[in-house]
Amino acid sequence: MLDQQLIRNHLGQVQAGLEKRGVVLDIARLQALEHQRKAIQVRTEELQAERKSRAKAIGARKAAGEDIEPLLDDVADLADKLKASEEALAEIQQQLWEILHGIPNMPHDSVPAGDDANDNVLLRQWGEPTPFDFQPQDHIALGESDRESGRLMDFETAAKIASSRFVIMQGALARLHRALIQFMLDTHSQQHGYTEMAVPYLVNPDSLFGTGQLPKFADDQFHVAKQDLYLIPTAEVPVTNIVRERIVDAARLPLRFVCHSPCFRSEAGSYGKDTRGMIRQHQFEKVELVQLVRPDDSYAALETLTGHAERILQLLRLPYRVMTLCAGDLGFAAAKTYDLEVWLPGQQTYREISSCSNFEAFQARRMQARWRHPATGKPELLHTVNGSALAVGRTLIAIMENYQNADGSITVPDALIPYMAGITTIA
Repeated sequence: MLDQQLIRNHLGQVQAGLEKRGVVLDIARLQALEHQRKAIQVRTEELQAERKSRAKAIGARKAAGEDIEPLLDDVADLADKLKASEEALAEIQQQLWEILHGIPNMPHDSVPAGDDANDNVLLRQWGEPTPFDFQPQDHIALGESDRESGRLMDFETAAKIASSRFVIMQGALARLHRALIQFMLDTHSQQHGYTEMAVPYLVNPDSLFGTGQLPKFADDQFHVAKQDLYLIPTAEVPVTNIVRERIVDAARLPLRFVCHSPCFRSEAGSYGKDTRGMIRQHQFEKVELVQLVRPDDSYAALETLTGHAERILQLLRLPYRVMTLCAGDLGFAAAKTYDLEVWLPGQQTYREISSCSNFEAFQARRMQARWRHPATGKPELLHTVNGSALAVGRTLIAIMENYQNADGSITVPDALIPYMAGITTIA
């Protein structure tokens, strides 16, 4: 969430920043509620002071052996007024809370203006679209083609077992999927200095609130009502919440975590979008990078983390491009985001495979995740940075389509052969 003092004292600045991303604040309502809050809070504090004063007077009279009965009725009346004032204050604060926690992060000054994905800006490109001397197929055709060992992908049976937007993989393709996870974890932990984590796949509402998924995106979550727990939409949630309500020693920063997990998303609002294949599913796998850093270091950390995600694509020799998201396409909690988009020859287009974002103090303020500044000795909010490195299913799709052969077989990338027990081609 944004700093409440920033909103109260620099409302025009906040309004201008949010307008850049197409969000219009109800300034009149916000100011009216804030005016009411101040008035009721002053009145509440006055009543509290008066109650304290009268309590002392009653105590003094009682100690002196004087009759306190005349004062008791006044105190009872005062207590009723104080209770009513406190309830009114709580109601106003709840309304302000709902508004403030629904306000997205302000975009960084370097974020380009724009309304949607069409206005995102190409930052750099690596590699050229893979050339073929035959018509390349998409991953669905490759996965569902009949082979001696059976189909590599089975969407129909997955839908029978669960529902649409699930898949069953088998044989060498399932092994390739697993190999990708291990390869990514090894690269980030052994070469990039991240600590590997294994975390719960169910989290409580406070955790989703901390990273910004609740309350705004409740419909996108899978909720287990009996225990009031949620299936994680990304490992970002449990990993970032490791520092919730903690003060991290400055000497430990930056904290760098890498975590593989399944991810579960209801895809509310995406009806009819990418319903074929593995592009947009209810359950998928990701390897997530999270950095928790000093505020002065967060934009350098964003560049570094993005480079780590890119390195996986480079090692796999998959053509990709890096896009700077415009203000209108930013996620709710992000101040700046780079999307990595991989080339898919079966679709003849680039598709998102990772989003790397700096959230500045937005998530940390919701989580009360802090570090102790050595110069002042005082706790300050951390900055949080994270990104997929990478989305495993989409990386698998990219390999299938970029490494396909004319006979429908798939060549295993050199970087993954050590993880494939000698398998070099998925026939």
